[in-house]
Amino acid sequence: MELFKKVYWLIYPLLIVFFMLIFDQVYRIDSFLLKAFACGFVAFILSPRKKKIETQTGTKTQITWVFLKKPIFID
Repeated sequence: MELFKKVYWLIYPLLIVFFMLIFDQVYRIDSFLLKAFACGFVAFILSPRKKKIETQTGTKTQITWVFLKKPIFID
């Protein structure tokens, strides 16, 4: 979990590259912009979300993701 706290921001670009490779093999779209937009949209939907939450002890940063059961607190 500590590694995820440090590199959660890297998941979004990796998802884009992953979906670009899949879309290239499956759909064979010639337009790079259309493929990049579609992959960026899917990666945005599946990427982790970061939000600030106000608690009694102060402001904490929370990371939630579709594939995690519990949220992760950075601070």
